[in-house]
Amino acid sequence: MSQKRLRQGGISASFEFFPPKSAAMEESLWASIQRLAPLGPSFVSVTYGAGGSTRERTHQTIARILSETALKPAAHLTCVDASREEVDDVVRQYRSTGVRHFVALRGDMPGGAGAPYRAHPQGYRNAVDLTAGLKAIDPDFEISVSAYPEKHPESPDFATDIDLLKRKVDNGATRAITQFFFDNDTYERFVERVRKAGVYVPIVPGIVPIHDFTKVARFSAATGASVPTWLAERFAGLEDDPQTRAHVAAAVCAEQVLDLVERGICDFHFYTMNRADLVYSICHILGLRPRDEAKQQSAAA
Repeated sequence: MSQKRLRQGGISASFEFFPPKSAAMEESLWASIQRLAPLGPSFVSVTYGAGGSTRERTHQTIARILSETALKPAAHLTCVDASREEVDDVVRQYRSTGVRHFVALRGDMPGGAGAPYRAHPQGYRNAVDLTAGLKAIDPDFEISVSAYPEKHPESPDFATDIDLLKRKVDNGATRAITQFFFDNDTYERFVERVRKAGVYVPIVPGIVPIHDFTKVARFSAATGASVPTWLAERFAGLEDDPQTRAHVAAAVCAEQVLDLVERGICDFHFYTMNRADLVYSICHILGLRPRDEAKQQSAAA
């Protein structure tokens, strides 16, 4: 079944980037965008730093994507350190430039993981409110929200977490993108819980290719994503062997996405970390090809 789906081109992907902090990082970002754009992603998203710390760079990156590519950008929005009026102004600015897709997030406070969240006194309290606010500005907006297969680290339990997701969907969210995970059974159990709760929007798996296992493990600990023992063993002893590490990373990610295809998943969201090669390789394995090449293969078939 999965091989038939791959051959028929039933797989789609979206890519997440973060705004550059320097000229060198901007060059790397645009090289990645140019590398991945021919694969025809359903959309590309650009993140928003804690407390709006990358607000202007996010806007600049979105504007450049719109002016220099045919890609459909999705702009991240958070509730942190901004009034409703300020957020609404940002949304209207985006809309005036052609953005119609937003990723609505509560966001994290400046100061790193663990900093207690405090809603702005005149701001949106959370992504539930932000989603409603976006729909009030334009009912036709496409809105993606977050979902957590292992629950958000600040949620007391799964029931609370899934109730928040349901409220976001009830307020107009059209898609949920998950925090990255490494155990597909965990994702599948989460989707079953969500469906039982009456949430039927697509739950798109967030996939993170592992360029640096140590960094991913550290970030996983901060965000509540578990790292299986078998995964750590795959990368053990490769700290000073980047070539082998890259091969292992490709194999691990390929195994994960192909298993998800076997389970009926055909839409993936890749956290690119502004690096294209590993993501491009995985997409190739999934059957995603540059458009011209895909047309040639279809004609030959």
